[in-house]
Amino acid sequence: MSEHPLRIAVQIQPQHADYAQIRDAVLRAEEIGVDVVFNWDHFFPLSGDPDGKHFECWTMLGAWAEQTSRVEIGALVSCNSYRNPDLLADMARTVDHISDGRLILGIGAGWFEKDYDRFGYEFGTPGTRIADLAEAMPRITKRLAVGNPAPTRDIPILIGGGGEKKTLRIVAEHADIWHSFGDVETLTRKSAILDEHGAAVGRDTANLVERSVEVSRHTPAEVADGLAAAGATLFTIGVNGPDYDLTRATEWVAWRDAQR
Repeated sequence: MSEHPLRIAVQIQPQHADYAQIRDAVLRAEEIGVDVVFNWDHFFPLSGDPDGKHFECWTMLGAWAEQTSRVEIGALVSCNSYRNPDLLADMARTVDHISDGRLILGIGAGWFEKDYDRFGYEFGTPGTRIADLAEAMPRITKRLAVGNPAPTRDIPILIGGGGEKKTLRIVAEHADIWHSFGDVETLTRKSAILDEHGAAVGRDTANLVERSVEVSRHTPAEVADGLAAAGATLFTIGVNGPDYDLTRATEWVAWRDAQR
């Protein structure tokens, strides 16, 4: 079993809603007892009306830092392509202080071509985006180390992605949390590959890197025991605007509490 405690997260998808509805959803998520509230880092909706209402990630996290008091907050995940790595690190340090040490720095290589095209970023290829992420991670950690004032804690770094040769190598080198995609079999296989990369870079990833999974379409009765047995400890439920139905998140919180 993992040394990490079981945790439940909600991803408040910042689309098809007014900000008042997003703020209400975040506060409701905190009230029902989730451990983490995530948003995402896109500029347009990923589902529904492609040109529907949408809000930016990091300005929102600054607001959440003030609007909440207990939950950890972060992006699932920030796109490495959209901000200079040193700037992203300083943004993270600032939100860390605003939140009194509740930020998780989630980051990934990026994939949504519309964001790149409409905002003038070079899309490149999966390979170039992953190489850019690998180059950015040392810059981020270096900038965090020299900020004044220093971060309130070692800000946990979450990396999302499942590429077995390159992305999992970056996870092994830099991540505190790995966000994965897929079923129990996929998690088990890729978790073993992550640990192989960990051995290659000299990190005990089996114990040092928390396993995170998305469970939006499943009840705890359907998948919780299998995923937990495979090493997952952070379970995330995505909810969409404008209503932000937290019924399934409440079920997962109850399951978490029953394990304690």
